[in-house]
Amino acid sequence: QVQLVESGGGLVQAGGSLRLSCAASGRTFSSSTMGWFRQAPGKEREFVAAISWSGSTKYYVDSVKGRSTISRDNAKNTLYLQMNSLPPEDTAVYYCAADSRPYSNPERSAHDYSYWGQGTHVTVSS
Repeated sequence: QVQLVESGGGLVQAGGSLRLSCAASGRTFSSSTMGWFRQAPGKEREFVAAISWSGSTKYYVDSVKGRSTISRDNAKNTLYLQMNSLPPEDTAVYYCAADSRPYSNPERSAHDYSYWGQGTHVTVSS
């Protein structure tokens, strides 16, 4: 069982930056592919970024590529998402997720992730 707790969300002006964190409990974090997803009001949950267990492979949705960085610290059981040059369209609840299959390849589908955090709100004002 893995428990995930996100933090770092808040209100930021367009063009600003935020770093989201996801603290994971359990001994399996270091072998787990991790992902960030988001859900804007009235929209489906969408993939944002994913990172392999080692951190060597990373995927991003096109809309955040080049201005966001996913990273992890396996010694601290923590996942991060650094987001820069935020536009209002990034307003959403951001969720971190863990794949239950050890040493799996990063995936973009929410169906591949078994564990989810409660989410952290990000609001980007124009």
